[in-house]
Parts: sequence; structure tokens; C-alpha cells
Amino acid sequence: MELKLPTEAQLKAAYERDLEPSFPASERKPLKEMLAEMRRGEYHPWCLFDGGDIVGEAFAWTHVPGYVLFDYLCVTETRRNDGLGSTLIKKLIEAERGSVLFGEAEIPAYAPDPAMAERRLAFYRRNGAKTADYDVCEFGVPYHTLYWAERTVNEDELSAAHAAYYRSALPAPVYKRFIRIPWEPSMGRPTFIPWLGQKYNENTGI
Repeated sequence: MELKLPTEAQLKAAYERDLEPSFPASERKPLKEMLAEMRRGEYHPWCLFDGGDIVGEAFAWTHVPGYVLFDYLCVTETRRNDGLGSTLIKKLIEAERGSVLFGEAEIPAYAPDPAMAERRLAFYRRNGAKTADYDVCEFGVPYHTLYWAERTVNEDELSAAHAAYYRSALPAPVYKRFIRIPWEPSMGRPTFIPWLGQKYNENTGI
């Protein structure tokens, strides 16, 4: 199996087949955003190929030098429970070697399905993820920050890079209203809206 970047047509097919049924609209970056960032060299939609077939995806946002945001992990429905999730993480770490790879996982206490959130966290930790000492809240959803790195990580720098990703993608009023990096419960939770799925309106701020 080989992890490689797809063509735009292959990305569209994988997105529609795998990501759309696997992630609710509130958690799913629009395909047009992925394509635009891919064209700018700021997004790596890595796909796992078994021969000519895509069997899973590990997408990475690469806007900030030295820090890569692990955006999505997905295995196609017909190949689940084959250990491909772990394969994807291992190959993604290799593909983005030299950068701090980091991502987000829902905090179980706030998740709609706490048991599922616990299993997801356990999966990432089994596959080498470390938990940062700060959490985040994005569009009303609280997350733990996880990361993989070969070097010692300065978590203040990680947090700054984390924030920079969202500042780069969102209008300043939207970032200010809906993003908290870092976050703790005493700060409250922003209103929940679908992430990047809402058309920004300068009059309403959403």
C-alpha cells in the first residue's frame, strides 16, 4: 500500500464516497476549500492506495511551516476493521516527517457520544499521540489537542501555530466569535454552527 497525493478528480471521488457519509456537515470542510488550499500548496489530502484503489484518507493542513494539522482520518466502509487506520497514521507521520503533526479529538465529557469519543482518543494514543496541556473550542465544540513529534515540542509555540491555522482560514470577526485557542471551561463555549459550512455574512458575523 502507498500513501500519495491524489488528483483533483480522485480527491473529489474520495470526499464524496468516504468523508461525506462519515462526517456530519458541522465537522466537514467543504471540498472547494480543500481544493483551493491544495492548489496553493497548503493542504495535503493524502490517500492510501491499494493498487489503483483508494482505501482510506489522512488529510493534513500544511499552512504553517514546521507544524502540520491532521485534519481528517477516514477508511472506506468496505475496508474498515482491517487495521488501516493505524496504517494511515504511521504513513502520515512518515510523509510529514520533520514537522510537528497535531490534531484534535472531541473531549468525551462534552461529546454527543462520550463512549465513541473515548474510543477515538484511545485509538490515537495507541498510535503514538501525546496529549498537549491545552484544549481548544471551535464553533462550540471542545477538543483535546494531540500531537506526534520526533523533537521536544514547545507547547506555547504549538498553541500559536494552532491558532494561526484558523486565523488564516477565517475572517477576523468569525475567528473572534467562534474560536478559542487555548480554551478552558471557565471561558464558556461559543455558539455551535457548522464549521466553515456557513456563508460568512458581514452584517450578522456568521
